[in-house]
Amino acid sequence: MDRVVVRVEHLEKRFGPIRALADLSFTVREGEIFGIIGPDGAGKTTLLRILAGALRPDAGSLWLFDHDALRELGKVRPLLGYMPQSFSLYGDLTVRENLVFFAAMYGISDPGWVERLLHFARLERFPDRRAAHLSGGMQKKLALIGAMVHRPRLLLLDEPTTGVDPVSRRELWDLLSEFHLQGVTIIVTTPYLDEAERCTRVALMHHGRMLAIDTPDRLRASLGHPVIEVIAQPLLRVHAVLADHPGVLEAVVLGDRVRLVVREGSLSPQEVAAAARAVPGVTVQEARWASPRLEEVFAHLMRQGGAHG
Repeated sequence: MDRVVVRVEHLEKRFGPIRALADLSFTVREGEIFGIIGPDGAGKTTLLRILAGALRPDAGSLWLFDHDALRELGKVRPLLGYMPQSFSLYGDLTVRENLVFFAAMYGISDPGWVERLLHFARLERFPDRRAAHLSGGMQKKLALIGAMVHRPRLLLLDEPTTGVDPVSRRELWDLLSEFHLQGVTIIVTTPYLDEAERCTRVALMHHGRMLAIDTPDRLRASLGHPVIEVIAQPLLRVHAVLADHPGVLEAVVLGDRVRLVVREGSLSPQEVAAAARAVPGVTVQEARWASPRLEEVFAHLMRQGGAHG
């Protein structure tokens, strides 16, 4: 079994009356891409800042690479790369100067590795451009390779793809895959559930608690309720009618269809189609069983209000 490199036990953090983290316990194994998924205010940034040593918890323990990270931060800090959510570059320095500066902070001089990082991030054509003059996506890529300049074994990334265009999101994940293939363990927070598909394991987080931790496939399978997809027009009228059906737990419009999470044995696709067609002016193209999505699992767990995993 892969070595456990992160062990969090009963972690708590408060900011005045706000309980940002509530009795968190989990482990991360070596070589994982561990995704922490949740909306704003879930506690993701607070958790990552504690893992990075930038914030101390009020209670609980944290072990990184078999070291008590709350007492031996100096021993584990060289093993960590941390990319915070906020702008972490020096805008007046060029792309290369930022990397050289980050390397010097760790007492490292490795021009060859700096050039490789520039190549990985497709920034080799812009080494002399000031960081402040880069696009948002390029700034994110520079911050990411800056966190990798000292070759850390654990990379902590706080919402690295927030606020960038879809192409830059894909390029950032390509970079993460490159570092993962080199053996780096990655913990990444994101509000985007579609990014969970790129993770080996996912923690669904809400109001400072872990609702569930598992692989994306097993999380989808854990929903425990069938899902029916309906393609019909007019879409909003169909949604309004089906959402009120007693057998429907949740109804969401997704693109050109309505997705229904239904009680086991309560409805079939044929019955859903018939209910929709009974509404004047509605035409139904198709109704069928569908595979659960992580959004539906997350919504179901929030409705339950419990934490497990």
